[in-house]
Amino acid sequence: MSTTGELPAGAEESAVRTGERSQGRGPDRKQPERRRPEGRRPDERPGGEPPEKRVTWAELYFDLIFVFAITQVSGLLHHRHDLLGIAQALVVFVPVYWCWVGTTVQANIRDVDTPRDRLGILAVGFTGLVMALAVPGAYGNRGVLLGAGYWAARVVLLLLLVRVPGVWRGPYGVGVLVSGPLLVAGGLLPEGPRVCLWALAALCDLSGPVVFRRKLAAVAYHPSHMPERFALFLLVALGESIVGIGASAAAVRLDAAELVAVTAAFTISAGLWWQYFVFAADAMRHAVTVADSRRDMVRRVFQYGHLALAAAVIAVAVGFGETVADPRRALGAASVGLLYGGCGLYLLTFGYTRWMMFRSVATTRIVAAAVVLALAPAMVRWPALAALVTLAVVLVGLNVVEHRRVNAAAAGAEAAREPGAGAVGEPVGEAVGDPVVGGPV
Repeated sequence: MSTTGELPAGAEESAVRTGERSQGRGPDRKQPERRRPEGRRPDERPGGEPPEKRVTWAELYFDLIFVFAITQVSGLLHHRHDLLGIAQALVVFVPVYWCWVGTTVQANIRDVDTPRDRLGILAVGFTGLVMALAVPGAYGNRGVLLGAGYWAARVVLLLLLVRVPGVWRGPYGVGVLVSGPLLVAGGLLPEGPRVCLWALAALCDLSGPVVFRRKLAAVAYHPSHMPERFALFLLVALGESIVGIGASAAAVRLDAAELVAVTAAFTISAGLWWQYFVFAADAMRHAVTVADSRRDMVRRVFQYGHLALAAAVIAVAVGFGETVADPRRALGAASVGLLYGGCGLYLLTFGYTRWMMFRSVATTRIVAAAVVLALAPAMVRWPALAALVTLAVVLVGLNVVEHRRVNAAAAGAEAAREPGAGAVGEPVGEAVGDPVVGGPV
């Protein structure tokens, strides 16, 4: 649910606080000078809509490489999905994801619709292709290739930003000087030490935005571009869930049980899509637009939050591959862990993002996540079809409940705007402080 040209309910207060709206100001009255909040562009009024930055065709082409990369990570997890296999897949997924994040941030803060930057994005895309090709043998004879591909990507990104003062002393420098060499060195080691060294490299990359938080305060982000790019990445991950359904179903005879399994799996995938793109996407854009510290919002909600969301969807996609092909057999603990654990992580991550954005609790999603995780042990003994149908019912029920709460909140917001209805700007979303922008994120 979106608003129509007005500030979302609950955003009026933010606009007043940041100076977007004022009352009783005469034309000759001098106002005190305000410091521009962190991460805002000089041509943007605090609390207002900044100049729109569109995603370029080069970025969309770049995303196609990561469609393949996510498929390769999914295949690695499908091959081995015990605890060690999950750890190995995650350690490989982080540099793939962080390569995409580095390119997205570079495209966000610069005008990349130039020959030089288009070529740079294509060069990073090629290194991403090399990484994707190395993923199946990442713990075999292609470990060095994975590390070299990532290191090359970070070098290209650093060169694209080389004119930015002090860029070496930041996350891009960490990629070139620390995590890239660690990945290459890890590729030369046996499997056990390789996982440890690659985990250290992933930790270095992920901690960069926190360690260099003060330095990144001067970075001016385009708020409309950033949510769109991360939503597209999550859409790519959700596409892998469709592949997980289709690839499994295409290889079987498709009797009644298989068709029901396909329907249930698609309902789950659509339910996950609905949670984000109907209830969350607009609110995330609103949150980063009005944030006092855009840098912190980008780091917490997008760079970290979407890592968990994408990883959760990949786990669910692999779970589909284990259930749709043979819906009559009972699932093992590992397959249930991927399907139900991935869904639980997905819902819990929205609890994290809502708290980061609005300091309010995502009650319905946390409760739904608890139900999903509580059901998981029982699903180990049930047929795969029952596990799929049960999870589909939970997600449909969650979406229905949230849809009703969004409508009720929107009706309350409309009533609050009527004359004599009370103070304007009272938060009327699903939880206190939650704006009605696309739903209860």
